Parts: sequence; structure tokens; C-alpha cells
Amino acid sequence: MLRDIEYRQVPAPCADCSQVPVMLTDGTMEERLQKVLSRMEEERIDTLVVYADLEHGNNFEYLTGFLPRFEEALLVLHADGQAFMVMGNENLNKVPSARIKATAIHAPYFSLPNQPMACEKGFVEILKEAGIGSGARIGIAGWKNFTSPYEDNAQLFDVPSYIVDRIRQLAGEDGTVFNATYLFIGEKGVRCRNNVNEIEHYEFGAALASDRMLAAMDRLDVGVSELELGGLLNACGQKNSVVTIAAAGKRFVKANLYPTDHKVELGEPISLTVGYKGGLSSRAGYAVERPDQLPEGIRDYVDVVVKPYFDAYTVWLEHAHCGMKGDELYQLIEAALPKADYHWSLCPGHLTADEEWMSSPIYGGSREVLESGMLFQIDIIPSVQGYGGTSAESTVALADSALQQEIRQQAPALWERIQARREYIQSQLGILLHPDILPLCSTVAYLRPLLLDKEKAMAIGRG
Repeated sequence: MLRDIEYRQVPAPCADCSQVPVMLTDGTMEERLQKVLSRMEEERIDTLVVYADLEHGNNFEYLTGFLPRFEEALLVLHADGQAFMVMGNENLNKVPSARIKATAIHAPYFSLPNQPMACEKGFVEILKEAGIGSGARIGIAGWKNFTSPYEDNAQLFDVPSYIVDRIRQLAGEDGTVFNATYLFIGEKGVRCRNNVNEIEHYEFGAALASDRMLAAMDRLDVGVSELELGGLLNACGQKNSVVTIAAAGKRFVKANLYPTDHKVELGEPISLTVGYKGGLSSRAGYAVERPDQLPEGIRDYVDVVVKPYFDAYTVWLEHAHCGMKGDELYQLIEAALPKADYHWSLCPGHLTADEEWMSSPIYGGSREVLESGMLFQIDIIPSVQGYGGTSAESTVALADSALQQEIRQQAPALWERIQARREYIQSQLGILLHPDILPLCSTVAYLRPLLLDKEKAMAIGRG
């Protein structure tokens, strides 16, 4: 049963990104390395081979501090802490600047087509240089932690076969080669929990995405082009974590994903999304000021789609907490927004970090625990036949009292921003945030479904 949810006058939140990126400290990078080595010891892994390319390199980046532009790359980490970085032509010179001490090995096989590949060594010999040998227990980490109930997930690899095949060749019959991405993501994954420095680092991107979303929503009007909206969403030369969406009307015309010169028309559905390292903001609604401007037959859009969605979103914010099982939160969302009626199919919330979607402990039957230091995207996607979508996807952190105290002491400016955001959500939107919820941007829960009315938003009733 829905609570008293209103569409009413609500002051907009303030843009509050610090505009100052926070770098990861040497201490944090050493902590990351020790966490991985500790998990390797627990899993009796002799050698961990971490694969990267530009789109699938975040586990590699977790230890090295960068993504390999243009090329593929490997980080080979041994149980004794010895590390090698196997790099192509254009990334070999990055090894001395990497955040992990490693020996550089040139592998032109990782380079772009028709670049010099005259190498006196075969790929097997290059891997031998990195210490990959027979009889070892070797884990390969790509980016995907497979969770199929029908496959041997340890033998599913998202890494090019020419790499996997040669590692298997070197391991020999006495060795073991398996997918070890679970060391980084999923239950007990080292990347799932963040310290204060990491939360500061990621908050910059989450808040930047939020601020640019506010700017785009404020500019949105009849006659404004998708290109202009897309230009407002992208900012500060930062790398996007997803394709930027600024779409008015029908999407994916001729398979196009990107903003065009199409100008917003009255009554069109609108989709806006931008993501940076640390967080994404997404909004969906209609380019109207009043319900009577909606297409005939869906003028009850706010009641039929938006209010149930906002109710579920509110349930998430009021109940998610440290120590909760993933299935418990999943069932709360299912009760508030039944999948049979609202046809959401993905996880109602997932972890985020350098990539937009890292993994999720929130799924049916999940025994995974929501832990202090986790960063979440509140990502619930309803789909009601005949109606456009609605979205207020934003980024929050979970933090117990100990982590909150550390943030207060080590990052007081961040703590002040978090407290201002909590005050806004509770006083202006009427949502009783759980104490463990730390908003990492100012627009958490701020939803304008009728996007030409810049004064109204969804809120819990005051009665």
C-alpha cells in the first residue's frame, strides 16, 4: 500500500561538487595490494593474472592506478608480492608511473593492428618472463564474475583465448587455471568496500554527475537539442563510465545511441544519463509542464508509474543498512514495487566504483551482506506498458558509526556535504533516511517527472 506520496512544490537541491578531484594515496594503494595478496593466500593462489583493456580494466586499475589506453595489458602478481606488467607498445612507458612496483615486459602482441610486432619472442616466452610456470595454481581475473547455475563458472573466462590458452599451456597437467575475478568483486571481493580516501575519491565523480544532471534538467525545454543537453552532461574532461544519454522521443532510431540535433518537442519522453568514476545520475520523465500535456491515455503517468517507483525508492533509503542480507532488501523492493506489475528485471541496486556497475549483493535469495564502505547506485527500472519510464538513479554509501567517525575526522568537508544532503532529503523530501545512508551527491531522491515544471518534484506527504 502506497504511503502518502505527493507531487508538489519542492526547492531544488544545490549543486555541490567540490570541483577538486581527490587522488588515491600511497597508503590506500598499498592497502589494496595487501588485501589482494591476503585473499590470494586464503585461496592458495600462486599467481594471479589480471587482464585489462580500456573497457574492461578496472580490476587492473585497482592495483596499477590506470587503464591501458588503446591496448590490452596484464598484471601478473605472485604470492610473494613480486609483480610484472606485460604491456603493448604505447603503454610500456606507463609502468614506471604505476601505483604498484612492477617489472615491465614488452608484449607487442597487445598493440594496435599494423603497429610494429617484430618480436623475437613468442607469447609463451613473454609469459614465462612474467614467472608463469608449470604446476602452479593460477587465477585469471578479467572483469566478470560468472554466477551461472548451469556452468562451471571457474572455467568461464572473459579474457581473450590466446591469453588463456597459453597460460594453460604453461601451467601444464599439474597446474590449475581458473577464473579468479571473485577476488575483486562479488561476495568477499576486495573492491566492494572502501576506506575514507576511496570514498572521497569516488564522491567527486558522483557529485559531478549529479551537478551536470541538474544543469541539464534546468536547461531542458521545448526546442532545446539533444546535443546541447549532452554537452551540459559531459564536463571537466572526465572519462564517462557509460554512454551519455540525452534522448527526446523515440530512442535507438537506426540503432543510434548518442545525442543528435533533434530538438525536444512537447509531450516527448525524455531520458538523461551521465556517469563518471564513482557514480552515475539518471533521470527519465516527460517534456511537459502539466499532466494534461501528456499524450492521451497516459495522463495518469504520475499516479500509475512515478508514485509506486518513488515509494520503492524511499523504501530503499529508509531500510538499507549495514549487516542486512541482500535478499532482505530485494524482498522489500519486491513488496513495494511487484515485479509482476512493474516488470523490473535487474538488481534493484548495485555496487559502483571505477566502473558504473561493478557487481551487486542485492538479488533474489542473496545471502551476501551489505557492508560498511559499500557504494551503491539505487538502480530500479520499472517498465509499464504504454508509459514512459521514470528514474532518479543516484549514488549513496553505506557506513557504520565507526566509518562515519573516520569520515568526520579525516574528511570534514566531505562530511559537511553529506550532512547537508541528508538534511535536504529529510526536511524537503520527507524521507526518513536510515542512519547508515550517506548521500554522495545532492540529487539523491530528487525526481521531477514532468520535466518542464522546474518547481515541483516527488516527496513524501506532510500530513
